[in-house]
Amino acid sequence: MAPTPADQRVHDDGRVELNPADVGSLEGSRFFNEELAPVPVAKRTWTTYNYFALWMGMAHNIPSYALAASLIALGMNWVQALLTITIGNLVVLAPMLLNSHAGTKYGIPFPVFARAFYGLRGANLAALLRAFIACGWFGIQTWVGGEAIYVILGRLLGSWWRDSAVVAGQHWTLWLSFVVFWIGQMLIIWRGMDAVRRFENWTAPLVSVGFLVMLGYVLVKAGGLGPILSDGGKLGWGPDFWKVFAPSLMAMIAFWSTLSLNMPDFTRFGGSQRKQVRGQILGLPTTMTFIAIVAILTTSGGHVLYGEDIWDPAKLADKFDSPAVVVVALVALVLATISANLAANVVSPSYDFSNAFPKKITFAVGGGITGVIGILIQPWRLYSDPNIYIFAWLGFYGGLLGAVAGVLVAGYWLVNRTKLRLKDLYTPDGVYWFTGGWNWRALVATLVGALLAVGGAYGGPFPADGLIPFLKPLYDYNWVIGLVGAFAVFAALTLPSTKEEASERRPSRIDPAAVDG
Repeated sequence: MAPTPADQRVHDDGRVELNPADVGSLEGSRFFNEELAPVPVAKRTWTTYNYFALWMGMAHNIPSYALAASLIALGMNWVQALLTITIGNLVVLAPMLLNSHAGTKYGIPFPVFARAFYGLRGANLAALLRAFIACGWFGIQTWVGGEAIYVILGRLLGSWWRDSAVVAGQHWTLWLSFVVFWIGQMLIIWRGMDAVRRFENWTAPLVSVGFLVMLGYVLVKAGGLGPILSDGGKLGWGPDFWKVFAPSLMAMIAFWSTLSLNMPDFTRFGGSQRKQVRGQILGLPTTMTFIAIVAILTTSGGHVLYGEDIWDPAKLADKFDSPAVVVVALVALVLATISANLAANVVSPSYDFSNAFPKKITFAVGGGITGVIGILIQPWRLYSDPNIYIFAWLGFYGGLLGAVAGVLVAGYWLVNRTKLRLKDLYTPDGVYWFTGGWNWRALVATLVGALLAVGGAYGGPFPADGLIPFLKPLYDYNWVIGLVGAFAVFAALTLPSTKEEASERRPSRIDPAAVDG
C-alpha cells in the first residue's frame, strides 16, 4: 500500500483529506453519501473543550447514575464501588483513544473506518451490531426518562395517576409517560442533527443540577457524610467481593465499549489529535467519576434513610418528602437524559444504518429506526434488576463489542500502521473490497473473540452452568477476552499475508529498472 496515494492530501499535522476532484468522483458510488463522506480538514474544528463538553453531556445521565448505584445494591461499599468504576473508565479509555485516531486523521465515521478491515460489505456486521446495541440503550434511556415523568406527575396529580390500573405489568400511566417521552425525542430527531446539537447545548449541564439537588437533600436528611461513609457494605474485602468485582468491572467497561468503537463519529471533526485526546482524557474519567461519587453517596444515603438500596434515581426521589425537590431534580434529569440519549444513542446508529443503505437512509430515518427498535427490545426488562442490567445486558454485549474493538485496533495500528486509502473506502474498485466486499479474516477473528468472550454466559436468562460450560470462567472477563482474542486471531491471520504482499511488491536488488528508478 502506497504511503501517500495521489488522491490524498496530507497536512503538516498529519491529518489527511481527499482532493476535491476525487470527492466528486465518488458521488455515484453506492457506498457513498454526504453523511459518510470524509470531513474536509477546513471543517474539522472541534476543540479540547468541545470533547470535554461532549463527554459531560453523554456521561451525566440516569443510566450512568444507575450503573454506579447498582454496585451499592450488589453489596459494595463506597470505596469498592468507586474503585471499580475508576479502573473500568481508565481501561476503556485506551481502545477509545486508539480508535479515535482514525476519525481525526481521515475525517471518517466508525462504519467507514470498519470497512478497512471488514470490507465494504462486511463492515455492516460491525456497524449493525453496534447500531442494535445503541437501539437497546436508546430504549433504556427512554424508559428511565418516562419513569421520571411518571414520578413527577404522580407528585403533582395525586394517587389517581400513581395508582392507575396495571396493564402488561406496569401502570398504564407509566406506559403513557414512556410513550410521551419517546415521541418528544422522535420530534427532535426528525428535525435533523442541527436540532439535536441545539438541544444538547442548553440541556447538558442540567443533569448535574438534578443529581446535586438529590445528593444535597439526602445529605441533609441523613445528617451529613458520616453515616453514609461509615456503611461498610455487605461484601467485605474477601472472596465475596472479588467474585462480584470482575463481572462488575467488565460491566463498567462495557458501558462505554459502544463509544470505544464509534468515537470516530465525533473525532472526525477534531481540530487535531492533541485536542481530541486531551478533551477525552479530561472528559471521560472526570465526568464519570463525578457522577459515580454522586450516585454512590446518594444511594448509600438512601440506605441510611430508608433501609434499602434504591439504585434507580427516579424511585429514590419518589421517596423524598418534599414535592419541590422531587420535581426540580427529576425535570432536570428528564431534559438531560434526552440530551445524553440523542448524543450517545442516535448519532451512531444513524450513521450505521446509513452505511447499510447509503442511498436510502438519512440521519432522520436512521433515528426513526433506532426509536422503533428501542421499543421492540423491551428496555423495561433489561433495566428491571441490577443483576440482569450488569451481568446479562452489559456483560454479554460488552464481550461482543470487545471482539470488534480487537479487530479494529489490530488492523489499524499493527497491520496498517495507521495508513488507509481514503478513496478505496468508498468504492468496490479499491483494496478494501477483499472478496466480494468481505474480509474473511476479520469475520473469523470476530467470531472467535466473541465465542471466547460470551460462549460461557451465565446468570439472568442464561443457564447457571453457562451456554458452553467449559467457557464459563472466561465470561467474568468477557470484554477483555473478546478484545484480546480477536486481536490475536486477526493479527495471526493477516500479518503473514501482508508481509507476503509487501515482499512481492519489493523490486529485486539486481533489477536494472529498479536501480535506474
